[in-house]
Amino acid sequence: MGPLQGTLELVVLRALDAGGEMHGFAILEWIRTRTNDALVVEDGALYHALHRMADRGWLERDWGVSEKGRRARYYRLTDRGCAALKDEEARWARYVAAMGRLAPGEAP
Repeated sequence: MGPLQGTLELVVLRALDAGGEMHGFAILEWIRTRTNDALVVEDGALYHALHRMADRGWLERDWGVSEKGRRARYYRLTDRGCAALKDEEARWARYVAAMGRLAPGEAP
């Protein structure tokens, strides 16, 4: 199953917060591993999100060499990215709470 719309940025921010500087494939692997294969992110969606987040100033990116000896672009959180992570986590908490209120037997 793919991530719900609007959650990809939160997932990427969390990956970079937990793992530090990472290249795209490492981010995909972190997501897959941490969710026990429940979330599968397409390469194109990830790279589009990474570029969008870098354009917003949430990420810095530099070229480096991967553990397999290949040229790779590495991403890391900026201060703005850390603030965005907190905002996204708060938004997600509101979403989860709202969905919980929809469960049978829950009062509004």
